[in-house]
Amino acid sequence: MIILDVPEIHCHKCVERITKALEEDKLTFSVSLEEKTVTIDGCQNCANTAISTLDDLGFTAIART
Repeated sequence: MIILDVPEIHCHKCVERITKALEEDKLTFSVSLEEKTVTIDGCQNCANTAISTLDDLGFTAIART
């Protein structure tokens, strides 16, 4: 499991946009509006895909270390 901090998540519409895009990428994930995170259930390659997709949507995603 890899947790991505996504500070630009501000509302439920953000969560909907992220959810739709990551579902299209066939990733297993969860999005938390309260914590402003996306949790990827997969390998580093899956996380890289998510980071790229989030970037395309205009969100900055930073993997926790």
